[in-house]
Amino acid sequence: MKVLLPYHRPFSEGPLLGALRSHTVSGLEYHDPDSGTHTRVVNGKHGPALVSVAMRPDRGHVEAHLTSTHPDDVESLTATVRRWLDLDADPLLIDAALSSHPRLAPLVELRPGLRRLGSVDGFETAVFTVLGQQVSLSTARTFGSRLVSAYGLPVLDGFFAFPRPETLAALSPEHIRSTVGLTGSRARTVRALAVAVADGLRIDSDTDPVDFRQGLLALPGIGPWTADYLAVRVLGDPDAFAADDLVLWRALGVTNGREAAALAQAWRPWRAYALFHLWAEEAY
Repeated sequence: MKVLLPYHRPFSEGPLLGALRSHTVSGLEYHDPDSGTHTRVVNGKHGPALVSVAMRPDRGHVEAHLTSTHPDDVESLTATVRRWLDLDADPLLIDAALSSHPRLAPLVELRPGLRRLGSVDGFETAVFTVLGQQVSLSTARTFGSRLVSAYGLPVLDGFFAFPRPETLAALSPEHIRSTVGLTGSRARTVRALAVAVADGLRIDSDTDPVDFRQGLLALPGIGPWTADYLAVRVLGDPDAFAADDLVLWRALGVTNGREAAALAQAWRPWRAYALFHLWAEEAY
C-alpha cells in the first residue's frame, strides 16, 4: 500500500538520508543511494511489515510503501514512520529559535527544516546503541547484522525482523557473545536489556522521561550517554540532549559534558535539533 505523508516545509532531507544510510543494518534494512529510498522491517501489532520510504521534497511529502501482515496495522505503521522521520515537526518555529544563536545560525541556514532521526522500536534502538558502544559505526553495523540474521524472524526478500525481547532474553550471554562477536560485558548488557524489557521495562515514545532514564540506568553496562542518546532517538523529546557525546564535543570544541551542557542551555527547548545540526556538520 502506498501512503503519502505530508510535512511542514522546509524539509532538509540530506542529513536524514545520511543518518539512515550511516546506520543501515544489513538484513534488517537496505538503503538505495541512487534513489534515496530506504527499506526496512518494522514490527507491527500483527507481525512484521516491510516499509519503504522515499523523500519527495518537491512535492511536500514522504512516499511510503507498506507491506503489512494485517491491514489493521497500516494506521499504526504510518504513525511509526511519521515519528521515525520526525514529520510532525514545526521547522519554522524551530529554525527561528536556533537561528538566534551564532554557533547554530549558519548550520540552520545550510540545512533549513532539519529533522531528528527517531526510532521505529525503542528496544531495537537500545540494543543497537549497546552494540555500538566504544566501537566504530561500521563495526556496530556488522554486530547488528549478525544479531538480526541469527535471531530475527525471516520476513520477505531476504529481510529479517528484529528479534523480540523474549527471544534474546532466553539466550545465555555466552551464546550472544560468540554468535555476534561481542565482548562478554557487552553481551551481558544486551541480555539484561532484553530480560528487563521482556519483564515490563518500557522503552518507547510515550514512556515517562524520568522512568525511561531510571529504568535504563539501572541496567549493567548502560550509563548516562546511552540513556541520553536513547532519549533523543526514542522519546522524541525536542529538548533531549546527549551532553557526553564525543562527536558533539568535537563540534563544539569542548572537552567534557559539563561544558557542552552549559553551552546548550541557551538552545532550550530545542537542544535535540541543535544536536542533530552539529552531528550533521560533523558526521553526515
